[in-house]
Amino acid sequence: MRKIIKILFNTIRTLSFQKLLRLLKLVVPHPLFAFLGFYATVKSFTLAEKFFPKTSATNGVGNAFRHALWSALIMMYCCKISSPKKALKFCKEMTDLHEELFPNEPLEKKMDLHNNQVGMDLFMEMLPGIHRQFFETGFIIDRLFEMLKTAKILTSLEENHGDHLVYLEE
Repeated sequence: MRKIIKILFNTIRTLSFQKLLRLLKLVVPHPLFAFLGFYATVKSFTLAEKFFPKTSATNGVGNAFRHALWSALIMMYCCKISSPKKALKFCKEMTDLHEELFPNEPLEKKMDLHNNQVGMDLFMEMLPGIHRQFFETGFIIDRLFEMLKTAKILTSLEENHGDHLVYLEE
């Protein structure tokens, strides 16, 4: 837990004043969503490290898994206290803001945004079959492992891989 707090503190310290204001505009109006989003961030990072120790922090399949899991977990946790519509709006804002606050190369950004959207879409697809109060992380992980079997390599900004997870060549 100390490691996570240290990473969070060091990350926030790197933000400019303008970026810090943008972050505050997201979290202050929605403190519960922000807390749940942070918890989803820690949980997805931890699980991705467990399942993909070599590629969770690179641009490989572990990163694709982490981003999709992250957004699906934000949705899952926020849906337990609010409507799916509000959870989806917050999740989209949070994941898009992350890509703006911590910029990547254009292809990496496209990959991350795509996989975030895949996670949101996966949750919304699963939602009618499972009451949102009874969702479990394992349901999402199982589906993501299935989706990894058909993950595609992203090679250009013009590509559109639909509902497939994408990654860059390792």
